[in-house]
This record gives sequence, structure tokens and C-alpha cells, in this order.
Amino acid sequence: MSNWNIAKQYHQNSRHDYHRSAPGPGYMDWENQPKPFRQYDGAEIIELNKIPINQGPLFHEALQPENISPSPFTFATLSQLFFDSLAISAWKSFKGSKWALRVNPSSGNLHPTEGYLICGPLEGLSNSSSISHYCPKTHGLEIRTTFSSHTWEKMGLPENTFFIGLSSIYWREAWKYGLRAFRYCHHDMGHALAAINIASSVLGWKTKLMDHFGSEELEVIMGLHKKNEEEIEVPNCMVAINLPENSKHIRSSNFLADFSDFKWVGEPNILSSEHMDWGGITEVSQATQKPSTEDSSDFTRATLPILLQEDSFPIRKAIHQRRSAVAMDGKKRISIETFFQFMAITVPEASPLPFQTFPWDSQIHLGVFVHRIDGLAEGLYFLVRNKNHLSDLKAKLKNDFAWTKPNSCPENLNLYLLQEGNFQGVATSVSCGQDIAGKGCFSLGMISAFENTSNNFGPWMYPRLYWECGAIGQMLYLQSEVSGIRSTGIGCFFDDPVREIFGIQDSSYQSLYHFTVGGPIEDTRLTTLSAYPED
Repeated sequence: MSNWNIAKQYHQNSRHDYHRSAPGPGYMDWENQPKPFRQYDGAEIIELNKIPINQGPLFHEALQPENISPSPFTFATLSQLFFDSLAISAWKSFKGSKWALRVNPSSGNLHPTEGYLICGPLEGLSNSSSISHYCPKTHGLEIRTTFSSHTWEKMGLPENTFFIGLSSIYWREAWKYGLRAFRYCHHDMGHALAAINIASSVLGWKTKLMDHFGSEELEVIMGLHKKNEEEIEVPNCMVAINLPENSKHIRSSNFLADFSDFKWVGEPNILSSEHMDWGGITEVSQATQKPSTEDSSDFTRATLPILLQEDSFPIRKAIHQRRSAVAMDGKKRISIETFFQFMAITVPEASPLPFQTFPWDSQIHLGVFVHRIDGLAEGLYFLVRNKNHLSDLKAKLKNDFAWTKPNSCPENLNLYLLQEGNFQGVATSVSCGQDIAGKGCFSLGMISAFENTSNNFGPWMYPRLYWECGAIGQMLYLQSEVSGIRSTGIGCFFDDPVREIFGIQDSSYQSLYHFTVGGPIEDTRLTTLSAYPED
């Protein structure tokens, strides 16, 4: 079986349906819940600075990074980058239990994503070049290895360039969600990529996904070659920060020449005493490992006239107060202008951040259930995020859909009314019966071009479709905070019934992630505590 067929088989086997659920553990083994934080026992940890959140640009300013002057690369600005992308945002407590919330969202708040820093000498961190693991619990960097400045200089990197590597521990999600966990881990990868992208923009820094690196190369660079097969940590990607656009292509060989000889410090902690094997996750993970490919530095994306509204909301405040709603009130309404803003911030050509880091044309579209929006009829809508797919979408979706643009919709926003009507019950039903999908102002499914992806890229693109979904989700989360409402990602939905709603008869398009936005019902039983103790 080809690697792409393995990916498609996994997708089929991990479906939820009205009459079947994807294989899961069947119960919650609370005694064996994975520890929420990875730590490297024996590694030196350098505590980072906690940066007050009253500093920084407004939300709309941060989405146009060319308007922000670059900050110097220092220990303080590095601290802020991690503080605004992967750190703890608050602690919650209830009846003696206590758990952390983070600035980057995660399915079930389980956080399978780990972050690594690869950088040259930096005052306050290390006099040598180093590779470190980021520990959200302490907001610190665990130094796993150091190496000579000569080795760093041999890479031919521009001054102040550094890298963040991201990985996934599938067991963290599989403990609760079973086979479907691979999907959720890569949603979270997209959340984290977007969070890093936006946190960098706040500092005036640009990012580039080094997606020409292969999985085996990333494994060496992040020091993940020593495997715990039951809690395997899989390298996913590496992001370059402060890499000038006119810099020469960075080859993986520049990194790997000396990395295999590094001496690594620290042993990863064991997250659970017992484990349940999910062979399907192992198979799809291996099948979607990325080979080394050509650098995509020449990839460019068109831009649209400004569609984004100005606001007076500090971006760092939105980042740190972001929360997932657990219930919606079924009453809140938003204006049509606010709704258009929600749509616009998901369109790469209109809102460069965070999508400019992805070196591929958009593969994800939004099928939207509109419930309570002033000035807009209830109904089923569709946002086409890649206009090159429009004719194919019209051919693949129901032939009696209207495909009409709403009145007052911005000209460059490819939003279409498919069918008027009350879809609250439908949205709830296909979201595994979760009321939150029908009681928001609107909910949506992220509909991916699926079969064409295999033809145009390769099986390694399968998890990247979820990354794009996660990035969209992070933007919806932040826009919700700016708009005074809340949102939440929905990973539990009935796959085939969603496709039936839109009339998709084959596997050319698949729904990969759902979302709902509306007025939250706050749980007043919970106590909120600060993210980190006061120094």
C-alpha cells in the first residue's frame, strides 16, 4: 500500500459517524493521564523573563507586520516570543484540582506540541551556540546541548537569525481520543505555528517555515533521535525567525554536518506509567514523514486591498486572555460587519499573518452555518479561500446551491450564500450533538481539498492540511477576544454527514476541523490563578 493510501485509510478509519465512532480508549483512565509538561531531567534550565502584557501593538497592526519596526534580538525579546506563543496564560482550579491554560490552544487542553530553540550565542542564555527545550511550566529553556560558534558560523546564517523546532507527542492526545488523536495533534501544530508567527510579528520579526527539511533531518537537529517508542516524540517542522527575504537558501546539509556528534544532556520524563498502543497512528505518522525537498523560497502569494477593520485592542492582551468557550448562550448576536471581519482574517491574501509562513496555496475552505448575525440571513454559506478552487467546488457541491454573494459583502471576500434556512439543529447534530455548535452566532467546518493534495504534493501534506486548519482556528480565537465574544474548536464531528450537507459525493473534499463563535456562558465555579508566581 502506498504512503498516500495509508494516510487515506487512516482518515477513513478515524471517522466519526452517527452509528460509529473512531476507535478510542472507551473510558478515562485518570490515574494514567499523561503529565502535562515535558521536562529533561538533568538539563540546566535558564528562566526566561515574564513580559508585562500592556506592551505592544494593536491587533490589526500586528496583522500587518511591515508596519512594526523590528526589535533587537536579546534575551528579553526572546523571552517575550515564548511568553506570547507557548507559555501558560493562567491556572484554573476546582475542588482541589488545578490545571494550566496556555496561550496556544490545544484539543482537550492536553498539549502534545513541544518547542525547541536553536540559536547562536546569546547573552543571558549561553555564551555558546545551543539547542534548548522550552518548558512552559517554568517559562524556561532547558539547555540540551551547546556547540562552538564556529559550527554555527559555518551554517552561513544572517546575524540574529534563529530557529524554533516543533514536535508532537501523540500519546498525550491518544490517551483520551484514541485513533483520532493524530488529527488533533496536527490541529495543535497549526495553533502553535500561528501563535509563533503572531508573537514574532509583535516584535517586528518575520518567520519562514523551513519546510524543505526532511523529518529525519529535523530529528537530528532537535535531538529526538533517542526514542521512547511508547511516548515517541515526532519532529514536525522548524521555523526560521529574522531570516532576511534576500538571504541565500539554507540547506539542510549546513545543519547536519556536525549535529550528529553533539552530546545531549537530560533525559525526557516519562509521562505515563502505562500505555495503550494505537498502531494506526504509528502507521500514518511513518507514512507522512516528509523527505528533504527543494527550498520553496520563491513561493509568493498575491495580496488584496485592505479588508481588515481597525481596532483599539492590544494584540498581546488578546493572546493572553484567549480562552475556549465551554458553552454558548444561544442569544448573543453580532453585526454583519463583525462577521465579515471574522471571515477576512482567515483569508491569506487579506490577512498575511499567520498564513504567509505556509509555502503552499490555501487548501482549506470554510462551510459556515450562520445562526445569529444582524443584517445577514440565517443559512448555509461558503467562504472560498482559494479562488482557483471555485469552479471545482461548484461542480462538487450540490447543484441547486445558490452561490450568491450577500449584500454589502466586500468585493474581494469570496463569501457565498448556498441555502437560506435555520441550520442550528443541523450544526448541533453533525458536531456529535454538541449544543455549542448551534448556540453560537455562527459555526463552521473547515473543508479541505483532499484528493488533489496527493496529486500536487505528497502524503506528507496530509498533516499540513491540519496545520492550515489550526492556523485558521487561532485567528478565529484571537478575533473573538477582540470582538468581545468567545470561540472554541470542535474536533468531534460526523465526517460523512458533514460532506452530505454540502453534497460532496466523493473523497475530493473532506471536513477536517470545526469551530463555533458566540456569546460564552462562563463557569463561575472555577477559580482563576495567575500564570506564574510573582517574582
